[in-house]
Amino acid sequence: MTNNIKEQIKTDIQQAKETGQLRAERIREIVKSAVSQVVSEFKEGSGELRSIVKDAVSTVIENLQSKGSEFKEEVTASIEGALEAVNSKRHENIAKTQAEVKQLEAKLDEEENNIQQEVEGLLAEIQQTSTDKSADTKTAIDSAVSAIQNSEEVSLLKKRYAQLKAQLAIVRANLAARYGGRSEEVKDYLDEAKNWFNQARPQAEAVVTQVQQKHSEVEEKLGEAGTVLAKKEHQLRQVLRELLLSAADWLKEKEPVDKVSK
Repeated sequence: MTNNIKEQIKTDIQQAKETGQLRAERIREIVKSAVSQVVSEFKEGSGELRSIVKDAVSTVIENLQSKGSEFKEEVTASIEGALEAVNSKRHENIAKTQAEVKQLEAKLDEEENNIQQEVEGLLAEIQQTSTDKSADTKTAIDSAVSAIQNSEEVSLLKKRYAQLKAQLAIVRANLAARYGGRSEEVKDYLDEAKNWFNQARPQAEAVVTQVQQKHSEVEEKLGEAGTVLAKKEHQLRQVLRELLLSAADWLKEKEPVDKVSK
């Protein structure tokens, strides 16, 4: 069976050479296709699968040695193709689990919104009790309610939570791209990152220039990653890496001095 895979890879590489299509992305698809045909017959993580992956990559190397030392990209693509084929079932399970997690998060969001609405209702009722009170009492009640409604601590916690969730989604997109995840899986993580990024976007009037620049950089990198993914260009991993670094730097942003000092 291993010999059949080797022959198929060898034949497909030769055809790609003859048609001028011997590029990294094509190598990736050749290896993925060959390995995918047999992975279902072996247990995940088995020695047989490891042997197949090794033989598939070795076959690519043997048939590209004539290029000298300038075929690192093709070898990398062959490894990625083999990993994607071997881990396809696992990534299907990850996608299914991720969908279940999103459902649970949506339920949590709904419960939190219900709590928020209930709190707002209670605060409104408390304010109503001040209508027939003295001016000083009314001012004290209104001030207390306002302090709770506009708590900077709560606002900051929500912002940091959204930032962390955005970065986590970017980390997952990087892992999926690096370890053979499907493009749909990467796209889902990028969409999730965009959603949380928008929730973490600061109010314009309270933002210093440095923070604005960091947000703009992350936004630009998110857009670039989405474009590269849609075009299925090979530099996706590099763009995702740059996005991850930008997101890490984004988390280091400083709050406006006048808010921190309060």
